[in-house]
Amino acid sequence: PKPAELRGVSLRKRCVRACLLREMATPSFQRLGTSIDVPNVQALAASIANPADVPPRYVRPEAKADPVVSDGDSELPVIDFSRLLHRRFSREESAKLHHACADWGFFQLINHGVPDQAMEKMKADIVEFFELPLEQKKAFAQLPNSLEGYGQAFVVSDDQELDWADMLYLITRPLQSRNIDLWPAQPLTFRDSLSCYSMELKGVAGTLLEVMAKNLGVAPEEFSTIFQDQPQGVRINYYPPCPRADEVLGLSPHTDGSGLTLLLQVNDVEGLEIRKGGDWFPVKPLPGALIANIGDIIEILSNGVYKSVEHRAIINAKKERHSIATFHGPREDSMVGPLAEIVKGCKPKYVLMSYKEFMKTYFSAKLEGRSLMESLKL
Repeated sequence: PKPAELRGVSLRKRCVRACLLREMATPSFQRLGTSIDVPNVQALAASIANPADVPPRYVRPEAKADPVVSDGDSELPVIDFSRLLHRRFSREESAKLHHACADWGFFQLINHGVPDQAMEKMKADIVEFFELPLEQKKAFAQLPNSLEGYGQAFVVSDDQELDWADMLYLITRPLQSRNIDLWPAQPLTFRDSLSCYSMELKGVAGTLLEVMAKNLGVAPEEFSTIFQDQPQGVRINYYPPCPRADEVLGLSPHTDGSGLTLLLQVNDVEGLEIRKGGDWFPVKPLPGALIANIGDIIEILSNGVYKSVEHRAIINAKKERHSIATFHGPREDSMVGPLAEIVKGCKPKYVLMSYKEFMKTYFSAKLEGRSLMESLKL
C-alpha cells in the first residue's frame, strides 16, 4: 500500500497484517509448533553469582539419576564416507553402516567431504552470533505460532521444567521455504555461511539415505520420493555454563522427529550423551567428524529395523558449548508408515499417519524420551 493509505492505521494493525501475510506465504510445516516465552538462558547464566541463584525450574533431579558409562566413547561406530563411495570398499562400509543404524542409531561420519572452510566459517559465525548483545539477537526472535527464529522450543506449560539452553532454529531447504528475515544479518557472513553449509550437508544426507535404502532392501527411488527436495532445518544450540551443571540439562532426553540428523560440534566442550541399554554413553566427537543419528521417521519407515535413539545434552560447569544439528525430513505431504517392502511376511509395528500430523503431535508436547514413538506402536 501507498504511504497515504497507511495513515490512521495503527502500528499494531500493520504488524498483524504483516504476520498474516507472512504466514500465508509460509509452508504449513513451519507453523506446526509454538513455545511459551521463557527467560533468555544466556542472560540468566551471566547474572548468577552462586549456585543457589539457579531458578528451581531448571533443577532436574533426573540429570544425575541414571548411570553414565565413562568408557562408552570408543564403542560408537565410525563410518568412513569416502569408503561408501569407493567401488572396492563400499560393500564392507555399507554393512558397517547397516549395523550402526540397527544397533546404535548413531555413528560418527569421517571423510564426509564437507570442506573444512565451510565448517570452520559456520562455527565462527555461530560463536560470533551468540556473542552479540541480547537485543541484537532478539531482532531474529521467533514469530507468533512458529518455532523458527531465536528463542526456545518444547515449552508447553508455565510450570514445566526447563532446559539450560537457547537456540536459533531456521528452515534451510527447500530454498523457497527460507525466511531470510530470521537469518541473522550479523555477523555479515552468517547467511552465506549457512547457505553453503546446508548445501554441503544436503549432499551428504542424500548419499547416506541412498545407502540406507539399499541396506534395507528398498529401492533408492522410493526413499528419493519420500525425501524429495530433502526438507532441511537447523537447530543452532547455545549451552551456557552453570554452577550446578550436574543438576541441569541442556536438552531433555528425546528422539529426533526427522529422518536423519547430522550434528556438528562447534567447540571442544563435550555434552552429547546417548542412551543404550539403560545407560548414558558420552560421545567424544572425532576431529572434523559429523555425528549422525537416525530419526523417528526412518525408524517408522524401516518398521523398527533402524533405531531412533534417545539422547540428551548435558552442561559444563565452567565452559559454554555450541552445536548445530541439521535435520533432514520427508516431504511435507508424505504419508509415514512402515514400507511395504520391509513388512512383507511380518506385521507393521507403527501406525500410518501423515507427516504433517506427526509433526503437529511432536511439537505439541515437551520432550519426553521415546514416549511419542511408543505411542505410535500398534
